[in-house]
Amino acid sequence: MTARPHVLLSVAASVDGCIDDTHPDRLLLSNAQDFDRVDQVRADSDAILIGAETMRRDNPRLLVNSGLRRADREARGLPAYPLKVTITASGDLDPDLKFWHHGGDKLVYTTDTGARKIGSTLDGLAEVVTLGPDLDFAAVLDDLGGRGVGRLMVEGGQRIHTGFLSAGLVDEIHLAIAPLVVGQTGAPRFLGAADYPGGTTRRMALAGVQQIQDVVLLRYLPKQDTAS
Repeated sequence: MTARPHVLLSVAASVDGCIDDTHPDRLLLSNAQDFDRVDQVRADSDAILIGAETMRRDNPRLLVNSGLRRADREARGLPAYPLKVTITASGDLDPDLKFWHHGGDKLVYTTDTGARKIGSTLDGLAEVVTLGPDLDFAAVLDDLGGRGVGRLMVEGGQRIHTGFLSAGLVDEIHLAIAPLVVGQTGAPRFLGAADYPGGTTRRMALAGVQQIQDVVLLRYLPKQDTAS
């Protein structure tokens, strides 16, 4: 059986756990040094995944921005950019989003219903893979593993982070805490309500703490606990 990728959730959150506010413009939680750290994590990954809701909200290009890091990837026989991946149940994907028009190869996982809605909209922009009647995050990892993806960076949003973590599929979390309080009802948060493995009885292992100017980076290993 093909090995599933190592799954790393990467997220920046406010002190009150929000990953954005309710304003139209994206809230920048990280500082320049932390954004550069994230760029390195992207360069070290075989694929980067975001949800369709995050694509619609933020319209990111999702690139390795450093030319030196792209050149290093190519020197190691890799494409300049990691594979870009998104997941959508509805198939509501605008072909004009920046995601499709920058970087290298793109891959979409969707449901049977979503695939019918996508139709030929993304022809020439991305490969579309149907997972069946429902989204199956484990099936996503099985397919990515079969494509040679050994390290998957997941950048959100809330539904995607919640789906992977609640299914017990996450190997590592990089949680950057910004010195901001959002305090808005309806602001998106890192995680939503779900049945997480072990619930409140299980404490994840803390693998590292790093100060990055005014941001604190916490690295957790969800498949290990403090007793390990």
